[in-house]
Amino acid sequence: MSGDKGKVVAGVFIGMVLGIAAAGAVAWFVLKKNPTAFINKEPSKPAPQVAAVPASAPAVVAPVAASGVGEPKQHFEFYKELTDKSDGTAHKSSPKPAVKPPVAPRPAQPPAAASKEVYYVQAGSFQNIDDAEKLKAKLAFSGFEATLQTVNLPDKGVWHRVRLGPYNSNEAGRTVATLKQNGIIATQQRAQ
Repeated sequence: MSGDKGKVVAGVFIGMVLGIAAAGAVAWFVLKKNPTAFINKEPSKPAPQVAAVPASAPAVVAPVAASGVGEPKQHFEFYKELTDKSDGTAHKSSPKPAVKPPVAPRPAQPPAAASKEVYYVQAGSFQNIDDAEKLKAKLAFSGFEATLQTVNLPDKGVWHRVRLGPYNSNEAGRTVATLKQNGIIATQQRAQ
């Protein structure tokens, strides 16, 4: 029996050595290809300093309504927040997010010297309207405002296009590149 135990221990030891060697080889290979692969690229932020509150300081009391009951916290509903964005009220009452979403290029008036051609960026075209709505929502979460265009194509039926714009040529190209970075394949199309 002791001979079997010795073989098991030797096998475990050899397996550990081979595993460590394999991990070292992978780390060496990765570092050879990209020397900064294991370096934290974001600078560390110092912890915020919190001032000590003296024991003699008055306690903070939550506001109480005239009825004697504490005021309820403001409740937000997802669909209301999305519909309120168009009039700008949602930005005033909602707190700022800690992480900023990717910056989306905004359509602007093209300079007088630039081309007067108008372009749209088409992110997708679907026969099922639910699929088109899902892509529109994904674009909204990425910071883009998209529209749905329903078209009846002969011999193909009804299609729902998800489009952004209008843009000039340069803005449309930048928008396509930004969408590609967010994992959305889009095409630039001249307005007709």
